[in-house]
Amino acid sequence: MSIETPKKPTLPQEYEIESGGGAEAAEMARRGLSRRQVLRRAVGGVLGLVGVEAIAGSLAMFYPNLAGQFGSPIDIGPKTQFKATAPHEAELDSQGIFYVAAAKAYIMHLSADTSFSLSGGALTDQLNAETWLKDDTDGTYWLALYQKCVHLGCKVPFRDDCHSFKCPCHGSHYNVDGEYLDGPAPRSLDRFVMTFTSAGTVVVNTGQLNQAVERPDNQTRLISTDGTDCSA
Repeated sequence: MSIETPKKPTLPQEYEIESGGGAEAAEMARRGLSRRQVLRRAVGGVLGLVGVEAIAGSLAMFYPNLAGQFGSPIDIGPKTQFKATAPHEAELDSQGIFYVAAAKAYIMHLSADTSFSLSGGALTDQLNAETWLKDDTDGTYWLALYQKCVHLGCKVPFRDDCHSFKCPCHGSHYNVDGEYLDGPAPRSLDRFVMTFTSAGTVVVNTGQLNQAVERPDNQTRLISTDGTDCSA
């Protein structure tokens, strides 16, 4: 009577080969992989893709595409819709100063013959420091002023009666070009970078803000006031 030697348990990959599992099973056997391991890796790969998509969705929510929205360059229309005038003749949405809600900004457009307190290189340097834009085609001057008062952030209105900005919250007062005049504001109004397109439109870059225009003195003030009282 013969005694049978117990058979060694057949591994899954060996079974696949013995039963004709094909090239796939053979490759699994070569790599020493079981179907369970392959399944685990497949599930892991799927979960990884889901995770990547979730992260991408979160990033898109917190960092959306701002093209054409506040926080990015905004084309506010043709230059011709913003009529230029002298500083002390500016009237809101009529001439010299215009409010553009999409950019949260006041667009100042002054005539080419605007009288400045400075001249020569000092004038050029100060215009550049305060982010003014001169139109080479007609010599007029442009500026995009952020609507927020630099004191505590109230929206500051333009007053036609005194041709300047006067904050109703705490009385900060700014000239037509946003330069500080009086009140508790620590500096002049902030302003955005502006450019013109080849098509003749105006672009306000609401993602690029100049917050470094200090209170002017006699050596830096660009436009003098006309002495009009601007009390509350």
